[in-house]
Amino acid sequence: MLDRTDTKFSHVKPGDTDYVSGGLRDFFLYRDLGVADATNGRVIAHLVKANMAPETGTGWHRHEADFQIVYMLKGWARFMYEDQETLVAAGDVVHQRPGIRHYLFDYSPDMEYLEIVSPADFKSVDVEPAAEVPPPTPWK
Repeated sequence: MLDRTDTKFSHVKPGDTDYVSGGLRDFFLYRDLGVADATNGRVIAHLVKANMAPETGTGWHRHEADFQIVYMLKGWARFMYEDQETLVAAGDVVHQRPGIRHYLFDYSPDMEYLEIVSPADFKSVDVEPAAEVPPPTPWK
């Protein structure tokens, strides 16, 4: 059995943390849910939402992470996972296997998702393209 006595109880209410810029992508806003602090960096959980219309998207990259899921709360996003275009809509859950090459290239103005990743300080690494990426849908 793992000893997790070094973790803390955490309870974050909607007004406790704000959406802020300065995260991994400047076209998204991030709301910290207190999990990275509570787990001493073993896991991060944050809400991510659209901040501006997609122009170039995330570019092709992979994450140096042991575990990652995305749960789409509102709206939708279109990803390329390797050579497969994937629409992720509200209610969908995606488990991104470690090291998968991907590209988020389009999303709705109301897009919002919960992302949980381990470790909290995971790295994003640019990679060679895996396929051609369709253009984003212009916002009206």
